Amino acid sequence: MEVETPAHTQQQQVTSAAGAGVASKPLHRNPRLVLSFLLMVVGWASGPLLLRDYFLQGGNRKWLSSLLQTAGWPILIAPLMASYFSRRRCSATTPVFLMSPLLLAGSVVVGLMTGLDNLLYAFGVAYLPVSTSSILMSTQLAFTAGFALLLVRQRFTAFSVNAVLLLSVGAAMLGMNGGGDRPAGVTRVQYYAGFGMTLGAAALYGLILPVMELSQAWHVARAGCAVTYTLVMEMQLVIGLAASAFSVVGMIVNNDFHVIPREAQEFGLGKAGYYLLLVGSATVYQLFSLGIIGAIFYGSALLGGVIMTVLIPVTEVLAVLFFHEPFSGIKGIAVALSVWGFVSYFYGEIRTHAQQPDKPSNTNQLDV
Repeated sequence: MEVETPAHTQQQQVTSAAGAGVASKPLHRNPRLVLSFLLMVVGWASGPLLLRDYFLQGGNRKWLSSLLQTAGWPILIAPLMASYFSRRRCSATTPVFLMSPLLLAGSVVVGLMTGLDNLLYAFGVAYLPVSTSSILMSTQLAFTAGFALLLVRQRFTAFSVNAVLLLSVGAAMLGMNGGGDRPAGVTRVQYYAGFGMTLGAAALYGLILPVMELSQAWHVARAGCAVTYTLVMEMQLVIGLAASAFSVVGMIVNNDFHVIPREAQEFGLGKAGYYLLLVGSATVYQLFSLGIIGAIFYGSALLGGVIMTVLIPVTEVLAVLFFHEPFSGIKGIAVALSVWGFVSYFYGEIRTHAQQPDKPSNTNQLDV
């Protein structure tokens, strides 16, 4: 006789909540997911290029480049205020924040993890070509798949497994091809340090994505309310604020704030170009962060990882155009494998939803 304990029941609720967003609506018919995808395209295609250009033009502050990846969080204040006043017109008792204390604490933890991840990635961008660092970051897909299986019981189909394999093989091919692309002025020790730190950043990011999905699942299971886009923005604001605080502390310890004015004067694009590049980097990375958390909440952590990986060819092409990085035949094959993997995953999702009856969604509201 099987006895269902409260803990077992709660685990079932969390697991089902984690998959509710995926099961509720086909990916190609979910406007929130489409919006998240577009934000990821803009952020992931241009963010690494801007960050790499900072170092190519004479920048050398790792903590500052880490901060740029989350410093755009104030952009979210205006839409959050608009959402609050919109809710207040409907109900005078509406809370200022929709986040529960537990979700707030979870977001702070994720933010600190993100701050560390950003620092590791900053070292990689400083010492590696854009194409190589982006390729290495794509290995987060394998880590995301593993952690998603452990934390949120991600269900794999033949199509999603095929997508993971194809995208991983493509990334591995590009990584093997990039061994001799050490930039001028970068020592062998620095190159391999950047290589290792970027892989570490990929592994940590592969953990962060399922943790985000798990926190959303706990919120739905405990609070019993829908995941609105306002809640997504609130969580991203807290994550960005915590990660930025982590980087600011590092900048203070490293005396970066005193060096920035001199670095701006000596920057290759001039003083105005220096600050414009910093603002632009912070803006596009914030768009990417909002996109990835939307992809997780309205899809899954694995979907977010797949989208990141399939955008690598875009970064590759832009790196060739702007930085004249070499584009070999192996890179072309890897691009084809990436596209094939994405099509496989997307087609599998369409088939899965076509075989399922319509279910009520826990993400039907777009509260903005």
